[in-house]
Amino acid sequence: MQDMPRPAHAEPKSLDVAPINPQRIFQEVAAQLRRLISEGKLRPGDKLPPEREMAKGFGVSRNTMREALRALELGGLIELKLGATGGAFVLPGSSNAVVAGMRDLYLVGAITPEHLTAARISISAAVIRMACERITDEEIDELEHNVAAAERARRAGDFQERTRHHQAFHVLLARCTHNPILIATTEGIMEITRQFVRAIGPTDEQNYTHPSRKRLLKHLRARDTEKAVAEMSSALEKLHRGYMVKAAPAAPAVKRPRASAAVPPRPPRGPRRSTGRPPAPGAA
Repeated sequence: MQDMPRPAHAEPKSLDVAPINPQRIFQEVAAQLRRLISEGKLRPGDKLPPEREMAKGFGVSRNTMREALRALELGGLIELKLGATGGAFVLPGSSNAVVAGMRDLYLVGAITPEHLTAARISISAAVIRMACERITDEEIDELEHNVAAAERARRAGDFQERTRHHQAFHVLLARCTHNPILIATTEGIMEITRQFVRAIGPTDEQNYTHPSRKRLLKHLRARDTEKAVAEMSSALEKLHRGYMVKAAPAAPAVKRPRASAAVPPRPPRGPRRSTGRPPAPGAA
């Protein structure tokens, strides 16, 4: 039997396909510039041609060209300078994108203080292990200068200056690994730490930090990896506990679940006899 001819007005069945979303033009421009940088045709310190000239070469509008350059700037590949001697300059390498990404994760609530502490302990351990293999005596001297400056700020009661030196210590230590990935990761973690400290305000005197740093430097000079890792981990855990105490009043109240019917409620206690001693700290 011959197939019946399809009526002229019949439509084919719908195809199971997804619509094509063409890449935005500025992203293609940025991708081509990234390739030129990766191939070494554009080197650190090079100044890109004027925006108008590049827009003409790519066959795009100046607004599109500007968007592409902005994307490269956010990615840490170029620096945009204003003024008569300004323009777009290729950077030797920057952790700006990593730092900005981590900061945004923290600001939207995707990173908790517990995440931060766990990451700091893990990354610091990796940093110390590599630093013990590569650190120079001159780099340890630089770390010692940082520790001394932080202690001077603490004694002067300058919280901001003390905190700045404490946070810079971790980045200086990461640079002793001579590993750009560990350096960028540490810079991102310290940016989150800055945001957290800014949110909760000044903490206690942290009298334990200076002695801990002195012990850490001693272990670094001896290239004693395990003792150095243990010292840093202990200090970070203690710091975390202090942060949590400080942040607790600002935390939202959590409703406690009702007691199960199978467990009778605890009977109220009667008044305690006076012992003549003052109540314990924090007692109501």
